[in-house]
Amino acid sequence: MAQRNQTQIKFILLGITDSPRAQTPLFVLFLLIYIVSLVGNVGIITLVRVSPSLHTPMYFFLTHFAFIDICYSTVISPRMLADLLSEDKTISFTACMMQFFTFAFFATIECHLLAMMAYDRHVAICQPLLYVTIISSRVCWQLVASSYLFAFLSAIIYTWCVFGGSFCGPNRIDHFFCDAVPVLKLVCSDTHSSEMIFFSFVTINAVGASVVILLSYISIIRTVLRMCSAQSRARAFHTCTSHLMAVSMYFGPAFFMYLQPSSRHGSLDKVASIFYAMVTPMLNPFIYSLRNKEVKGALLKSGRRLFRHWQHARLVPSRT
Repeated sequence: MAQRNQTQIKFILLGITDSPRAQTPLFVLFLLIYIVSLVGNVGIITLVRVSPSLHTPMYFFLTHFAFIDICYSTVISPRMLADLLSEDKTISFTACMMQFFTFAFFATIECHLLAMMAYDRHVAICQPLLYVTIISSRVCWQLVASSYLFAFLSAIIYTWCVFGGSFCGPNRIDHFFCDAVPVLKLVCSDTHSSEMIFFSFVTINAVGASVVILLSYISIIRTVLRMCSAQSRARAFHTCTSHLMAVSMYFGPAFFMYLQPSSRHGSLDKVASIFYAMVTPMLNPFIYSLRNKEVKGALLKSGRRLFRHWQHARLVPSRT
């Protein structure tokens, strides 16, 4: 098929389920998940901005992490929610391609941010005297900017690999968004080279970030075990727990989805996609707030400050 006609193709997203009875309950469930995700991540960003005690590199990375969670869940959730209540589940070639591009862009940045946060913890625990010098404000901005740039280039390559072939057969995507694996199944031209390039860049991004995280935590564990005080060891491990939980929840389903042979993909793909595209962004704010004393302390201080302002606002009109 000529490239000119590719943009005229319309895909049909089959969604999570074809059962009419299940669609309304699923709509309510995923709408709730999306709202909680938005509120939680916006809350993390706002709390870090208004709390001077959280103006550190670790929380600088965390605000970007929360922002990316908002973005890449928003790429998926609104369209999926609309499809659950609509009979027309068609999506144009251009819209499908842009959905995949933006999702790949934000998901790649998230990989890099998780690696940066692990490196930040490594420097804070293993080289505390040099922390301010190594993880300076300028370095933080350079790391984040480079991750955005590399993610943008990677997303272009991913999109070319997935949508660069010819679509001349069935147009039904057995998924709830335009992801790589279900879209590649519809390509009628040879996809071997595209799949190899795609797999290589996924390996560079996901496995590369995982190696940085693994090496960082090996160094952290060695340093912590050499600490004399049991209290110091417990505090050091506690600061890393939240990040390790976020890493395992993100990389586990992502590896299952993208780093297995195409012949092994099946019904569990949708479950894995729901987890890392919707559930994980919802859980991350709770992980970083409920298991972090600094965040809980800042939240309590902000709550007391708001309560005092509210009391003051009530008292002033009554005196006048």
